[in-house]
Amino acid sequence: MPNPTQSDLHVNVPLTNVSVAYMQDKATFIADKVFPRVPVQKQSDMYWKYSKSDWRRTDAQKRAPGTESAGVGWKLDTGQYFCEVWAVHKDIDDQVRANADSNWRLDSDATQFVTNQLLLRRDLDWNDHFFKTGLWGTDLTGVAATPSAGQFLQWDNAASDPIVQFANLQTNFVLQSGRKANTLVLGANTIIALKNHPDIIDRIKYTQKGVVTTDLLASLFDVEKILVSYATVTDVAELNDARAQDAAATYKFMSGAKNALLCYTPSAPSLMTPAAGYTFTWNGYLAGNSFGVRMKNFRMEWIEADRIEGEMTYDQRIIARDMGIFLSGAVA
Repeated sequence: MPNPTQSDLHVNVPLTNVSVAYMQDKATFIADKVFPRVPVQKQSDMYWKYSKSDWRRTDAQKRAPGTESAGVGWKLDTGQYFCEVWAVHKDIDDQVRANADSNWRLDSDATQFVTNQLLLRRDLDWNDHFFKTGLWGTDLTGVAATPSAGQFLQWDNAASDPIVQFANLQTNFVLQSGRKANTLVLGANTIIALKNHPDIIDRIKYTQKGVVTTDLLASLFDVEKILVSYATVTDVAELNDARAQDAAATYKFMSGAKNALLCYTPSAPSLMTPAAGYTFTWNGYLAGNSFGVRMKNFRMEWIEADRIEGEMTYDQRIIARDMGIFLSGAVA
């Protein structure tokens, strides 16, 4: 194939801007809201991991006159990322464009559709990388009655006490990590149970609104933010008949609707600040940006169509396992 290609000669920056704006407006997706994005110049590389215990011990000693101070330092380990490139396109046929009324925004609509495809992919990967058992330093399981070690009473049981539970989780979190958890991610069913829990309703009944909001829950659980995952997906096969396809489709929440994740995440990536996880985005990839997104609009003359193509690059990594607590089956 000759170089440069047609797509290299024409990269439509305004379409990328449309795509980024659409990403920011999609409230149901959480992949870019929980853990900070780390823009990187190379597709793969290493990152430093500091030893936790060296920062939680002291070798300071009394200093006698004329002697050196005690020398200290920390040990380092490394992790590695690799940003995969995901891509999808939507073609706008010349006949469709010629027949479209003036109120149709074919390029913008195609850009948003392509972006939505990429966002679905990224959130599916986020849940696989972060929102399930066996990944974090602590796994807890909700049960209907008589919880034992590693278990807790499910929150849709009126006898449960999520306020005290989260207070205890915070205490243990600080003990193990040296920081308070600041982020709570909830599945769609868990937020319903918490908003209707009698202890929580009783605690907030004298507030100005008297309605349980995520801000009030965050205050009760001593975290900075609560995110609820409402994004849904279907795996129905594509059919030529739109009605038949919609009739055959069943939908599910991407995140486990009965689960929760309590974690610590900094507001921005930092070499000296621990984090439960990061999303590495390859902004060094051609016209990419800090979101790891590139949109292109180029001519496909042999099929008489314009192509809207989107790419997204990322790698989602757990950085510190002990900075996350996963709660599965929090409701029945």
